[in-house]
Amino acid sequence: MAMAFSMPACKKTNQSESADLNGETANSTIAATEAVCPSKGWSSQNGGTTGGGEVTATVVTNYTALKSAIQNTSVKVIQVNGTITIPSGGRISFQDQTGKTIFGSSGAKLISADQTKDNSGIMYIKRCNNIIIRNIIFEGPGAYDVDGQDNVTVDACNNIWVDHCEFRDGVDGNFDIKNISDYITVSYCKFSYLKPPKTGGSGGSDDHRFSNLIGSSDGATADRGHLRITFVRCWWAQGCVSRMPRVRFGKVHIVNNLFNSTVSKSCVQAGFESNLLVESNVFENVKTPIDLMDNTATAVQVRNNLFTSVTGNTSGNGVNAFTPPYSLTILNASSVKATVTASNGAGATLSGNVCSSL
Repeated sequence: MAMAFSMPACKKTNQSESADLNGETANSTIAATEAVCPSKGWSSQNGGTTGGGEVTATVVTNYTALKSAIQNTSVKVIQVNGTITIPSGGRISFQDQTGKTIFGSSGAKLISADQTKDNSGIMYIKRCNNIIIRNIIFEGPGAYDVDGQDNVTVDACNNIWVDHCEFRDGVDGNFDIKNISDYITVSYCKFSYLKPPKTGGSGGSDDHRFSNLIGSSDGATADRGHLRITFVRCWWAQGCVSRMPRVRFGKVHIVNNLFNSTVSKSCVQAGFESNLLVESNVFENVKTPIDLMDNTATAVQVRNNLFTSVTGNTSGNGVNAFTPPYSLTILNASSVKATVTASNGAGATLSGNVCSSL
């Protein structure tokens, strides 16, 4: 169907000043969170995902303030301003919290330059519920196979909505989801690798530009019945080699996304007991759009996609996937590329914590 729909505009609270956690003030427009904007996809289930609610944001402009705000359970909405560098070994542990929004003002960026196994990564989110992350660039130092950390990992979390973020140049991956995580929507996000991969890592791969892993291993059988995830209007852009995403166990809806990395080896990877609905996407100048791997997926249904100048498999495994329990209006594949690459399309393309069409 060629139907487009939009979400209602967010309420915004304009403040001339907001104190950060170091007692400083930042002259800025503060956006309230998007409690009036309903989540879509899998994150709309299980009670929905509203984040920290409509409260004035705490503004952070440096690493110390960012870490303190994330780890302070009383801080419900965080606004990231400017570029913040994560020091070596400073990966932020975001654990055991419910109801929080972290968003970036225009151009907000979190950067890590560490490529070591233990000290890499930007944020690790564990045992959290009802979390929104929006409009932030997460930039790593480049892919290096040392069994290091992803830019961001979601572990054992429920009701997570990641919207209009950009993930690039992660050491192990860009953004991974694992360990019974559930009810997650990833919308309007961009994944890329802009830096050349570093070779010679202990993990064995000389080119570990593997973007998104869903489920950590075939043996993680506790993931059965979990990992329900929607990827909608995302962009796997230049530099991605594989895992766009690679899925084990989960019921994953991959809809209205753009895949156009010319260095790709495989895009959507159907791993062990995965149940995939791959719908109305655009695959352009890529290899193996649909990778059935060792044919252990539960279901891989491919419908209404647009394949242009691709090589390799474009078909499912002949088994119909799950039926999504949520309502989601789907663009015709012919409209997807223009939508995803528009000025307010995939990536950290917003002015702050505002609603966008979806």
